[in-house]
Amino acid sequence: MKTVMVTGAGGYIGSTLVEQFLANGWQVIGLDRYFFGKERLADFANNPAFRFLVKDIRDVLPSDFEGIDAVCDLAALSNDPAGDLDPALTIAINFAGRVRVANAAKSAGVKRYVLASSCSVYGQGETDYLDENCTPNPLTVYAKANLAAEREVLQLASGSFTVTVLRQATVFGLSRRMRFDLVINVMTLSAVEKGKLFITGGGKQWRPLVHVADTAAAFRCVIDAESTKVNAEVFNVGALNMQVLNVAYTVREVVPFPIEVQVVPDDPDKRNYNVSFKKVQQVLGFAPDHRPEDGVKEIYEALKTGRVSSEPWMFTVGWYRRLLEAKRLLDQVMLNGRLL
Repeated sequence: MKTVMVTGAGGYIGSTLVEQFLANGWQVIGLDRYFFGKERLADFANNPAFRFLVKDIRDVLPSDFEGIDAVCDLAALSNDPAGDLDPALTIAINFAGRVRVANAAKSAGVKRYVLASSCSVYGQGETDYLDENCTPNPLTVYAKANLAAEREVLQLASGSFTVTVLRQATVFGLSRRMRFDLVINVMTLSAVEKGKLFITGGGKQWRPLVHVADTAAAFRCVIDAESTKVNAEVFNVGALNMQVLNVAYTVREVVPFPIEVQVVPDDPDKRNYNVSFKKVQQVLGFAPDHRPEDGVKEIYEALKTGRVSSEPWMFTVGWYRRLLEAKRLLDQVMLNGRLL
């Protein structure tokens, strides 16, 4: 039985990926700080094929990776707004931390390493369909850290260490560690709770989209692929591109009651990119199984039946802000204690 380490195992995508690996007969080590709680993976606590490893990626050592066949590196501050909360911390985790993971894995003899990057590295695209050969134009600290990590880990690729980068589209759909700060998810929540959708920036901006189960499947697809197909390669992973206003219309059509759509012309978020997914389809035969309306329907049903409710930890930026404030207060208490 092969063993995979999933960093960021307690996160939105990581928890889904852990579930998929276990269902496919892998042994899984879930490395995370578990800022959102171990409860998201409670179903696996007694599974002999799963092990929690509570650790910061900035502290990993080669010994942490002994006996591991593959690493899926998803640990990161997880979106553009979150990255702006503390730019220095974002660089330390999303760039330096992930480079540390890749180096430690290689030193320990791990054969495969897959980095979770983002289509946000494209920023504002100048072509209709941005493919992996287009020059990135990152606009945020999060996107810049992702791109820097990509470039560093790809240099580690060798005949004995297969390195692959997955630039993921904006993710949607249900997860054990649910997020309501992603465009389809938050619109569905707003439709259910408020009966309104608020569209900033005019709604004409493009977003690539992918279901959380599909992007997790892409990691497994890369791990299972021949090394010659994926080594030192970058793949865009997504299902389709939609303008934000059309996402709102999709939500309105799926939710079975009247929804008001309000468009606000200005938005500080200037990201606008339309991404090509041909490479991952042609090279790996990867085909997503879900469309946006599927995600809207499953989230609506979960909210309606009470399987999911709006909790503070489901809003990434707000939760990170709480954690940062708690750390600031703790540091102040420690400082005052030393002064006394």
